[in-house]
Amino acid sequence: MKSYIVYMLQCFDGSYYTGITGNFDNRWIQHQCGYFKSCYTYSRRPLKVKYYLEFEDVIQAILFEKRIKGWSRAKKTALINDDFDAIQLLAECRNSTHFKYKPDLSL
Repeated sequence: MKSYIVYMLQCFDGSYYTGITGNFDNRWIQHQCGYFKSCYTYSRRPLKVKYYLEFEDVIQAILFEKRIKGWSRAKKTALINDDFDAIQLLAECRNSTHFKYKPDLSL
């Protein structure tokens, strides 16, 4: 059965790149040698693999990649460090208008 890898690379400038592939070894070589000049990582080499997760369902892999791409740097770092408590805290709304921060007037 074919598997798909969602991966996160740390670039030389400290930024993160998130991608998906069906052949990680090949894609890693492409990133490292700068195979695609238009790729985000081309001018940010050398690179380090910081995270990867294997999926058997391509749809789940795509959804997970899109989710990570929308995350803050702090949340991505928490994922890399397997700090799931921090991911939960960073996911919570901290806006003063959020229901958690409104006073309970029913008292």
